[in-house]
Amino acid sequence: MTSREPRITAAMVARGRAIGEPRLSPDGDRVAFVSALDGRASIVVVPVSGGAELTVTSDPPPPAIGGYDGGVFDWTPDGRSVVHAGVDGALHVASADGGPSRPVVGAPGSSGAAAPAVSPDGALVAYTVDAQHVAVASLDADGPWPVRLSSTADFCFDPVWSPDSRMVAWHEWDVPNMPWDGGRIVLAPVDDPAARVVVAGGDDVSVQQPRFAPDGSLSFLCDADGWLNLWVAGPAGASARPLLKEEAEHGDPAWGQGHRSFAWSPDGRRVAFCRNEGGFGRLAVLELATGDVRDIAKGVHGALAWVGTFLVAIRSGARTPTELVAYDLKTSTPGPVVLARGPVAGFEAADLPEPELVEWPAPPVDGLDLADAGPVVHGRLYRPRHSATGTDPPPLIASIHGGPNGQAPVAFNGRIAYWLDRGWAVLVPDYRGSTGWGRGYAQALRGGWGVVDTEDVAAGMRAAAERGWCDPKRMVPMGGSAGGFTVLNLLAHHPELCAAGVDLYGVTDLFDLAETTHRFEAHYLDTVVGPLPDAAARYRANSPINVADRITAPLLILQGAEDKAVPPGQSRAIAEQLQRLGRPVELHLYEGEGHGWRRVDTVMDELARVEAFLARHVLTRIP
Repeated sequence: MTSREPRITAAMVARGRAIGEPRLSPDGDRVAFVSALDGRASIVVVPVSGGAELTVTSDPPPPAIGGYDGGVFDWTPDGRSVVHAGVDGALHVASADGGPSRPVVGAPGSSGAAAPAVSPDGALVAYTVDAQHVAVASLDADGPWPVRLSSTADFCFDPVWSPDSRMVAWHEWDVPNMPWDGGRIVLAPVDDPAARVVVAGGDDVSVQQPRFAPDGSLSFLCDADGWLNLWVAGPAGASARPLLKEEAEHGDPAWGQGHRSFAWSPDGRRVAFCRNEGGFGRLAVLELATGDVRDIAKGVHGALAWVGTFLVAIRSGARTPTELVAYDLKTSTPGPVVLARGPVAGFEAADLPEPELVEWPAPPVDGLDLADAGPVVHGRLYRPRHSATGTDPPPLIASIHGGPNGQAPVAFNGRIAYWLDRGWAVLVPDYRGSTGWGRGYAQALRGGWGVVDTEDVAAGMRAAAERGWCDPKRMVPMGGSAGGFTVLNLLAHHPELCAAGVDLYGVTDLFDLAETTHRFEAHYLDTVVGPLPDAAARYRANSPINVADRITAPLLILQGAEDKAVPPGQSRAIAEQLQRLGRPVELHLYEGEGHGWRRVDTVMDELARVEAFLARHVLTRIP
């Protein structure tokens, strides 16, 4: 391999917008979606056949999608307006043709209202308040005060209406569970909330995305049979059963509201769904009468909506920049027609590679029974077209996903593209505890975070070195949040594998995290590490701050100063300890940034800092 001039710049990565949550208008002629750039979001409308974009929202803007945000807006049944959440915590009605918006009565500015769902008769809106309960309010300016539907659940997501506007269903769960551990689909009459019924779920069953079919039956995703598959229940919530049972996941973990990985056809005879195939994606349609499945397109799809003959989605892939697309399903070759694009132009010229599925033997972990996860660890390997050093094999970045119960699917990732273009191989491990491989694999992290993830990624890096995927002297773990936590533990426990490490807002002290993280994850550690005080020894042993003296490789830490999920004190503490030990460590805090970056300048600075750091400590180093 020989080196060459990069074709992807930091500005290209940073200046792309995020697009998401497309919703077809009730008449099927237009698509509204959320567009976000530089920390500010708007709702945009475009014709379903393609055409000019129209930005319709005014102040206050909706929340920027990404991170934990989602469930931003819904159309009114007449197609004249959208009801959207605002950054002020209220719900607002905005004209689909633009102009001033007005707050919805009964949505106080401090309430954290989100996930609005307008009733089919257009009279009411259901929504969540601080993701803590479900309420229903009138869209009439003189309407009554909101009515609370949910009861005592710790968290509530994604309310939806029955076709007759009489019932609301939602997803709820209780701590210490996270939504992918266990939860419930609940159904309640609007005029009698006390008559609510649990349709499916439990403490050991994960459910999500309730959605009514045109005939009033209630569909959702459920992993009661070991995989997160499509299920359906009767209109009153009875007789829940799998609609399509297969060893593949039909949705992602519910880190936020507004996920839509399946959609019913208007006549109720078909349902479109997303399938996760080892991190790769496929869009398909199930024919209910026959059970036949028709493939529509490859690629990671999400945010599905179906009105008339058109199915719209957000689509992307390793070589496909993120797009809003429409498929006309009345044709035998339905498309897609590209309606909007997220990344800027130019990535196609870089000739980006597709990754390949790889696996390696799962290492044993003392004290944990991981048999349900299977004998191998899964991952995906991206091989660059050339080597950053000019010699084969290339250096490698082990890109570790966050979560920790998450996955980095084969969707378009500007950062991975950036490093591939510069001649780095990229290994994306799905350590045991990752989603996408069934419930047994995802639950393997219980009581083992900090050990299972570390050992599985170390085994993957070792396999990369032994199998000739990379230069064994130039391997760098890199990750954000939970991925940063794994990076730090790799540097401490497997220094022979790491030429350097890059930690983006990673966890360093589990005790401190249990006390200071935000409400959504306040009890997460009870599951993935263990409840305190019984698991105190595990908290101590698995915290990178307590083994910082073992970290000798150069370390770069980047952190948001306003991070509520992993407070900046976590990064400061380990950086100060390494500095006292005289170890090579660099820490940079980004003012105004939280858990992940939203500003263009921050993303550009991140890439420049990381590239300079790797050039200094890895590429020019004599092995």
